[in-house]
Amino acid sequence: MIIKFGLEEIPPLIFAGLRYLLGAVILLVFICSSREHRNSLKNQSKNSWLTIGFYGILFITITQGGQFIALMLLPAITVSFALNLTIFVVIFLSIGILREVPSLLQIFLFMIAFLGIILFFYPIDLSVEFFGLLVLICLVIANSLSSILGRSINRTKDVSPIIITGVSMGIGSVILISFGIVVDGLLIIFSLSLLSVTYIILLGVINTAIAFTIWNKAMQRLRAMDITLINSTMLPQIVVLSIVFLGEMPILKEWIGLALIVISTLLIQLSQAKQNSTGE
Repeated sequence: MIIKFGLEEIPPLIFAGLRYLLGAVILLVFICSSREHRNSLKNQSKNSWLTIGFYGILFITITQGGQFIALMLLPAITVSFALNLTIFVVIFLSIGILREVPSLLQIFLFMIAFLGIILFFYPIDLSVEFFGLLVLICLVIANSLSSILGRSINRTKDVSPIIITGVSMGIGSVILISFGIVVDGLLIIFSLSLLSVTYIILLGVINTAIAFTIWNKAMQRLRAMDITLINSTMLPQIVVLSIVFLGEMPILKEWIGLALIVISTLLIQLSQAKQNSTGE
């Protein structure tokens, strides 16, 4: 909701660039203040730097920048629906690239979650203009690939999640803000209202520096498909916020859809935890 409100004044690339640049600066200051993290930075190989840098371009520049552009062009519910469909692309890629194969029970539960997503959003108007549709397709693909690459980097546990987050976000945000300045100009940054600056600070600190570090930490133990499905549980959180701040009460089908998403996600994680303990 904050992003949608902020886009009323701030151009999407500038908004996204400032948000992630602020988050990156916070993390990099913390990293540089720790001798352990500084030593880890020095010990990274060229291939490691290239992989983390590409992850930053894919996850921050393309995926997050694309999300801001999509929210400017399309209704938030359309963008949210498209992002929730990422899970099925991630499952396919996880099997083929990461060799992380879900059990038959988990596949069934993933389908239940998909049913919940469809039920929550139904009916949805997907009659968007060609450019908007193109942005959505690119967004889903980039989001899926970034989940796969993020899992591939983090599951080795060779690099601290805070370093992965800070470095990748730093690279991705610099490119993103550069594009924003080219498109919208530098002066617009200095003309932002206090409210817009507040939006950027809130998102940069809480929803970026902290949340994305936790995201990469979770990817050390959770499969890409698991973390992507868990991301779908933002829907219940959004519903709660809508009830509290907007007074918007979900209808019956939306409650059922949310219940299917939450219950299936919980059962998948319990199933995977049991499978991991058995394997050990």
